[in-house]
Amino acid sequence: MDKILLDSGSTAWMIVATMLVLLMSIPGIALFYGGLVRQKNVLSLVMQTLLLVGAISIIWVAFGYSWVFGTSFMESGNPLGFLIGGFDKSFLCGIGLDAIMPTGIPELIFVMFQCMFAIITPALILGAFAERIKFSGYMVFIILWVILAYLPMAHWVWGGGFLQEMGAIDFAGGTVVHINAGIAALVMAVMLGKREDYRLGHPITPHNIMLVFMGASFLWLGWFGFNAGSGLAADGLAANALLVTHIAAATATITWMLMDYIVNKKCTTVGACTGAVAGLVAITPAAGSTDLLGAFLIGIITPIICFCMVAWVKPKFKYDDALDAFGVHGIGGVIGSILTGVFATQAITGEGGLQGALYGDWHQLWVQVLTTVIAIVYSAVITFVLYKVVDKTVGLRVDKRVEEEGLDIYEHGEAAYNR
Repeated sequence: MDKILLDSGSTAWMIVATMLVLLMSIPGIALFYGGLVRQKNVLSLVMQTLLLVGAISIIWVAFGYSWVFGTSFMESGNPLGFLIGGFDKSFLCGIGLDAIMPTGIPELIFVMFQCMFAIITPALILGAFAERIKFSGYMVFIILWVILAYLPMAHWVWGGGFLQEMGAIDFAGGTVVHINAGIAALVMAVMLGKREDYRLGHPITPHNIMLVFMGASFLWLGWFGFNAGSGLAADGLAANALLVTHIAAATATITWMLMDYIVNKKCTTVGACTGAVAGLVAITPAAGSTDLLGAFLIGIITPIICFCMVAWVKPKFKYDDALDAFGVHGIGGVIGSILTGVFATQAITGEGGLQGALYGDWHQLWVQVLTTVIAIVYSAVITFVLYKVVDKTVGLRVDKRVEEEGLDIYEHGEAAYNR
C-alpha cells in the first residue's frame, strides 16, 4: 500500500478551519447569547462557554476522540462497539507526527478539528436554560451530556457506526450537532421551568443588541470553517460547501427580515441575526451534497418554519426556551437533515454518489427521516435521564433570590459593567 503523502495546502486550510470553528464558541456563542440575556446574567453565559472549551478539550483528547473514531471495540465484536469505537486511541495513543489522513492532513489536525465540534455542540444548548441554572449543576450535567449524548451520536454518524453504515448524510453536523443540542435544549427548558418573570406577550429585552450582532457575525464567519472544513481538504468540495453555506445564510437572513416585516411591520437586527443562524444550521448537513438550488430553497424554507416556531408555537405551548435554542438549532437541524434527503445531487457527490428525492432517489429521503427520528429520541431520553439524576444530586435551578438579582454576582462574584 502506497504511503499517503502530506498535502501542505489542505493542512494549512484545516488549521485555519479549526480556528474558525473555535471562533464560533469563543467569542461567537458567548457574545450572541450574552447579548440576548439581561445585563445581570451576561457573565454566566461567558463562564458556561469557557467551561466547555476547557473541560471538553481535556475529555476529547483523554477518551472522547477514541470513543468516536477508535476501532478496537468494533473490530473485537465488543457489544459496547454499538455505542463507542473503543479505547485504542485514548490520550491519542499511536497518533504521531507521521499519522496522515487519506486527504493528506495530519491526524493530529483532524483530532483538533473534531474537538471544536465537541465544544460547540453543548454550547448551543446554553440558550434554552439561560438566566436560571446553577453553575455547579450545569457543570455536571453538560459534561455528562457530552459523554453520553454527543460522543455516541458522533460515533454513529461519523465514526463508522450504524447510521453511517445505513447511508445517512450529515456532512458537518445536522444530527450530531444541531438536532442533538436542539432537542436537549427543549427538554431542559421544559424540565427546568420558566424564568420567574417570564410572561407571555412580554418578551425580555436583550441587554446589548450590538453584542448579538457581533456574535452572529463571528458565527457566520466561523461557519465557513465548520462546513467547508468538513471535507478535510482544500478542494472543489470545500469550495462548494463555502458557497452554499454563504448563500443559504444570506437567503435566510432576507427571508426572516421579510417575515419580520409582514408580521411586525419592522425589520429587526435580532431577527435578521436569528435568520442567518437558522440558514447556517440547516445547510450544515447538506453542505457536502447540495448545490446552489438546494442552498436557495433551504435558505427560504428554514427561516419560515423557525419563525413560526419562535413567534407562535413557543407561546402556544408556553415553554421558556429563553434564547430559542430549540426553535432555531433544533428545528433548523431537523429541516436541514430532512431536506438533505431531497436536494442531495450527484453533481456534488459525484457519479454514483448519493442523491435525494428531487433527483429520483426517495430511499435517501427515508434514510434521512429515520436518522432524524433516532437523533431526536436518543437526545431526548439521555437529556431527561441526566436532568433527573443531576437535579436530585447537585441541583439545577438557582434560588429565586439569585435569579432576581442576577447570576453574575451570586454565582461568579463579578459584574460585566462597572460604573
